[in-house]
Order: sequence, then structure tokens, then C-alpha cells
Amino acid sequence: MTIPAPDPKSVTGKPLVIDETVDVLVVGGGPAGLAAAIGAAARGFGVMLVDENPVSFTTMGDEVPLHFGQGMAANARNRNAMMEAFVASEPRIAEAFEAGVDVRLATACWGLYANGPALGWMPGLVAGLADEERGLLVRARHVILACGRRDMGLGFPGWEKPGVMGATAALSLAVRYGALGPRQVVVLGSGTDALLTALALRETGVAIAAIVEQAPEAIGDPALLATLREGGAEVLSRHVVREAVGRDGVEAALVAGLDEAGKPLGEERAIACDGIVLAVGATPVIDLLDAAGCKVAFQGDRGGFAPVLDRHQRSSVANVYAIGDCAGIWTAKTRDRAVCEAEAERAVAALGTLPAEDQAPLAPAPECDISEYRLAWVRASVIEARAGFHVCQCEEVSAREILEVRPPRYLDWRDERRNDRSLAALLGDGPPNPDQVKRLTRAGMGACQGRRCREQVAALLALASARPLSAIALAGYRAPTRPLSLAMTAQAPEAPAQSEHWDTWFGMPAQWRPFWEAPALYTVATNDAAGPAASE
Repeated sequence: MTIPAPDPKSVTGKPLVIDETVDVLVVGGGPAGLAAAIGAAARGFGVMLVDENPVSFTTMGDEVPLHFGQGMAANARNRNAMMEAFVASEPRIAEAFEAGVDVRLATACWGLYANGPALGWMPGLVAGLADEERGLLVRARHVILACGRRDMGLGFPGWEKPGVMGATAALSLAVRYGALGPRQVVVLGSGTDALLTALALRETGVAIAAIVEQAPEAIGDPALLATLREGGAEVLSRHVVREAVGRDGVEAALVAGLDEAGKPLGEERAIACDGIVLAVGATPVIDLLDAAGCKVAFQGDRGGFAPVLDRHQRSSVANVYAIGDCAGIWTAKTRDRAVCEAEAERAVAALGTLPAEDQAPLAPAPECDISEYRLAWVRASVIEARAGFHVCQCEEVSAREILEVRPPRYLDWRDERRNDRSLAALLGDGPPNPDQVKRLTRAGMGACQGRRCREQVAALLALASARPLSAIALAGYRAPTRPLSLAMTAQAPEAPAQSEHWDTWFGMPAQWRPFWEAPALYTVATNDAAGPAASE
């Protein structure tokens, strides 16, 4: 039997240019990541730790990696001050340096690649990294992901105004950097995590005007709620924000009560504020895990879609571990960093060993059914909105356009059948897959890469089919999971064998002729595109 020669134009078998090699790559410089890096270095591994923070002011403006909502104060523009504040906010960063860890701050991991069913030619685990100047590929024997959390977006008229932001972003700006712009805020959500955020903001000098909760009563720790009340915060259960009003930013939140069916009723009243903090649900940052092929599943006790791990924090992809909030979010972990540090210890203990693949222990039961809770917020705030607005701000896609799966506006599509049905009426049509919605409407394909709208789109599809969030498929993640400039990607070196046929990898006939072969009298009509393709 004759084995055919490999296609010279294929990337298979071409050497990948690796810039650096390391024993253990840790992504994330929070409590979990630092504990893992220091622990692995103590065991004699060569360790590199990368953290994308502090990100630039421009990157924050693109809502990456969190929903900053243009809530940055002017001092966030000072890169040196932000770096100093970041290092000072976490003493274990200095400890990691002293332990011999190669610590690289302001360096994002935009991709993680592992051999699998659709990819079989990688030289092992390969991570794509990028700082402010260059990009590089790093091969690692083990990768420990400690990528943290982000917040579910929640739309309402005016939620695009500066000052409407996620709780994690507000907390980071206020506590870590001292760079939060709003000084009086309304917090949406009353879970323990939301209340802890409100208290932490108050300790930095931010006034908490109100806690707004769509449920009949607050769901978080009663002691924390009482402390906020004593500090002057108004607690409004069975309420929702109807609109964020203001000219150049948030100046007030218009709130209204809800009836038992979750529909707004009664008169609206304005609460003066310059910020609205969205704390209705935090979700693990699993973009690298999902893009690398790790198994993920909706786990209500872990904050939503989270990686499926064993008791040693190992994912379904060999030598890839998840720890900290990206491995699952629950209240005890938020309140005590020792919980995520214990996860780091388990992961480090398993490096280079083959322990039994026992299932990870169950997380504590959540305060509420997060599916019902988040769907109730979307129904009250988005479906029952008093006016239309863009659920996907980047691509300007409304809830109606998502439910009707309308093509993007730039296609100038017109439907002759005028649809005057309400959003509530549209819920009965049933949902397609979120990835279909993304491709057909472009919802989630903007600069923020769906960080503000991903969970809202899933909630709309769940409501449309009268099913829980767990029944809605996860919209897939793909590298790069962080925006990269073309100039940055152009820096990636290629082996000569890989670049030789780059212009014909897709099997397209050449549409041009090299200048050294062109005759004196040349026209496109006489060009023979069927001949062999030459590369410059």
C-alpha cells in the first residue's frame, strides 16, 4: 500500500515557532493563581505567571476584560500609577517574585491550544500571550487557569450610558486602583456577593443610594443587608430600574415596583445617582477553557457554565487545571480566599502525577435557583422594558431582533410582513442555538466579545422556550479570546515551510501572476489561473 505524500500546502507537519517553554504556566494573578505559582515554584517547577491587569484605559473603554461601563476615573489613564496600585493591592505578587516565579503583568493570554479531535499537530500545550508591545507563543507542560469572574449584563433603557457597569469592574476600580468615577450608586441585585460588593464600595467612600431587587425580598445575608440599611442604603424589593437617565452619563435611576407576575406597575420615581452597578449574577470566565476543548457544563451551584473538574482541579484536557472563580463561584469562596487557595494546593499537588480521577466535591447549595433568578431579572428588565434598547451594544442588536433572528442592519434587510407583536408575545416562537443567533444577528460579535450580552441572549432564548438556562447551549468561545491588533498577529514568526504556500492554503487558484513572469502585454483576461501557483 502506497502512503500518499502529505499535502505541501497543509499546516500539518509544519513546525510551530515557539518563543518560550516553561514547566507550568499560570494564567491569573489573583489569590488562586498566586498560590498555585508560589506552590509550584516551591516544588521545583519553572513557573511563569501572567495577568492581563492592569489593562490600559483604552482596553477598559472596550469593556475588556470586564464591563467597566466608562466608569473609570481620570487617574486610570496613568499606567505607572495603575501598575503600582495593582502590585500594592496583592502582597503575594512580591512573594511570587521572591520565589523565582517569572511574573508578567499587563500580559494577556488570548488563546490556549491542545491536541484533540480537530487538532493533532501541536507540540503540546501552547498558549498565545500578548503584552502591549508584542505577541508570543509559549509551550507549557502544565497550564493552571485562574481567570476569575465577570458579571452578567442586564439591559434597560439607558444602560449604555457611562456609569452603568458590572459589579466586578466597579469593585476592581474602587478597591484595587482607587479609580472609580461614580460616587453614588444604585446596586441591582441582593445576593450575598452583591451585598459584599456594596459594602466594599462604601468602605472606599462610595455612597450606596439603594439596593434594587426584583424578587419579593432580598436573598442575601440578612446581617450584611442590615449593615447597609444602617448606613443609609434604601432596600427596594420587588422593584426594577426602568431607565437610566442623564445627558452625558447616569444622573438618576428611574425605578418602579413589580406586581406578582413581574410586570412593572405604579408610578416611577427617580433615585439620584451617578452609577448603576449590575450585581445580578457573576459567571466564571471560561473562554480559554472552552476554546481549548475542555468539557464545560451548566452548574447552578458554581455560577452557571463552569468546567467539569475532578477533585484535583483537572479539566478534561490533559494537564489543564482550573482554580479560583473560573472553576466555580459560590459565596463561601467569595468571602474567604482560603477556599481558592486550597484549590490551588490541590492542583499543584497533582502536577506530574496520575491520581485517581474522582469527581470534584459538590459546591454548597446556592442562595437561590440562579436560573429562575436571572430569568426573572431579564423578564422584568428586558422583556417588560418601557422602550426599545440594544441588548448587544457593540453590534446594536435589540431583544426583538434577537428573538426574531433578524439579519444585521448593514445588509439593509426588509421584511414585508410587519411584525407588531410585543416581546412577550414573541417568547412563544422557540429558540435556535445561541451560536446561530450570533452568526445571524451578530449579537455577541462586537469588540467586547459578548461580555455584556452573552448571558442576556441565553436568557431570552430560555424564556422563549419556557426552559431553564441549563437547557440552552453555551455559545462557543474561540481564540483570540482577547482583541488583538493585526499588527500584533503579524509579529508571529513562521517556519519557511509554513509560509512558502500561505497564499494557496485554501485551494484557491492564483488570481495574480508574479511580476517576474508577467509578459510585456498583460491583461487579467489572458491570465491563466489554472496553472501552478507561485508565492512571493
